[in-house]
Amino acid sequence: MNITGKTKLCIIIGDPVEHSLSPAMHNAAYVELGIDHEFVFVASRVRVENIKSVVTAMRVMGFRGLTCTVPHKVEVMQYLDKIDPIAKKIGAVNTVVNNGGKLIGYNTDWLGTVIPLEKYGSLRDKKVALIGAGGAARACGFGMVEKGARLTIFNRTIEKAEVLARELDSKVQARSLDKVSEEMKGYDIIMNATTMGMGKNEGISPLPKSAIDEHHLVFDAVYSPFETQLLKDATEQGATIIHGTEMLLHQGTEQFKLYTGQEAPENVMREVLMNTK
Repeated sequence: MNITGKTKLCIIIGDPVEHSLSPAMHNAAYVELGIDHEFVFVASRVRVENIKSVVTAMRVMGFRGLTCTVPHKVEVMQYLDKIDPIAKKIGAVNTVVNNGGKLIGYNTDWLGTVIPLEKYGSLRDKKVALIGAGGAARACGFGMVEKGARLTIFNRTIEKAEVLARELDSKVQARSLDKVSEEMKGYDIIMNATTMGMGKNEGISPLPKSAIDEHHLVFDAVYSPFETQLLKDATEQGATIIHGTEMLLHQGTEQFKLYTGQEAPENVMREVLMNTK
């Protein structure tokens, strides 16, 4: 890379963040387009109580971009100057762009969800079971509603699922996670938008293996490890699976455009994700 005193900094924050493939993916894209002297992408572990300090640093130090992952996607919003209408509707921000000192929040996660799923056909009237009610689930849920799917949100805390369901659309339903195994047979798509399967929860699936069968399309937002327990179980049950790297890729290509103003080299970014899985 060709870092100089003029190179703009983009940074991903999360807790944890050490597993993130975003730096490798974005930096490879900068090199491919010959703009690695203009941008560099790094990562930093940040606790949620320090998010305000990070936003202040972004203003003071002139960071170009701030990528937010768990647990910062909702908390960061209160410190920004402007929220894109879609991100406001979703209620979560994963991308912050510094435009001359004005910090604008966007959400590209929903596209990272929709684009891979639509490769298997239209989402209209598909029955979708979404597990989780946090920041990632907000983006996934918005994408499903936007595309006309029939959505049910399953969450351990039913109250959170009910709140998200009301915010997304009056037709969205909410269920307790303990009902997930007995109801899965009636759904076309199963989506995991929790942290089950990563970090300290690696090796754990959000639902029993027996709840999955060959007619399901199973999408996991978790991308590290590449083969989560949920996806392993789904494969063994004959279901079609979509790895979390696909969501990471497609939210990343949209984010790349916002940070650089250029079209992302998707094939290069995908190759990085496949080679570092």
